[in-house]
Amino acid sequence: MAKLTEIHKAVLYPIVRVSTEKAAGEKAAGTGVVIYSKPTPDSKDKPDDDKEYETYVVTCWHVVEEAIKFMKKWSAIAQREITAEDRALVKVEIFKYEKLSRCVGGTTYNAEIVAWDKGIDIAVLKIHAIERFKHVAKIYSRGKGDEIKLGTDVVSCGCSMGHEPFFMFGKIAAKHDIIENKEYWMTTANVIFGNSGGPNFLDGTYEYIGNTARVTVVPQFGFGVDVVTWMGFFMPIDSIYDFFDESFLQFIYDEKFTSVQCAELRKAKMEEEEKKLFIPIGPSK
Repeated sequence: MAKLTEIHKAVLYPIVRVSTEKAAGEKAAGTGVVIYSKPTPDSKDKPDDDKEYETYVVTCWHVVEEAIKFMKKWSAIAQREITAEDRALVKVEIFKYEKLSRCVGGTTYNAEIVAWDKGIDIAVLKIHAIERFKHVAKIYSRGKGDEIKLGTDVVSCGCSMGHEPFFMFGKIAAKHDIIENKEYWMTTANVIFGNSGGPNFLDGTYEYIGNTARVTVVPQFGFGVDVVTWMGFFMPIDSIYDFFDESFLQFIYDEKFTSVQCAELRKAKMEEEEKKLFIPIGPSK
């Protein structure tokens, strides 16, 4: 019973359902995991009752891609019309449980897309709420991916087919598959559509090691496709750490950084990239 209690709190409770509005008014849904919920830098020294919290979720880029649009706008920095992002808010549903396992509903929050990378199919969201979210995934240590061997027991968790989250058990089956020039790891835990963005954990320590991004699909001539649910692929944790660094999200795993500092670094980087588009006007002849 003690192990069941631990796996509920460490694996199941940090899971969220992420959804966006499609062009036709339909909803696209996937999974995410809460990886950070701490006091804001300007309230961390206040009494507990006065603290305001900031909470971040990791999911897949393709889960939220409908909320990312590109549009033309005038840039005062580049002094020209440029293509800029327009990120719509997405929905994040946090589930509530009673008697350990009974899901009695959920609360839906707006969330903004803070950073994303199509290449490794990842996105980080910030929930628009100042309350503390108690259950946060424990992130596996950086640079120790080689210590995870084939056959290692894992737990995958997600909102399969839009269902409330549940966990599946399996093993690490491969660590070398290259898909679109990126390394993915494979697990035998059953996953299917809706699991995208759902985390994988080491069984026993329940440390987060990556998000499910792909499931194997086998075409059947004239009869659609078969889904091989026991061949799910996820981006390994060291690649996610690299993404945190490249996107100035180091505060998620390193207390030497704050979210405010990282936001300022992201803004400066964007302005720097925008300045590169500046076309100087030479003297007339």
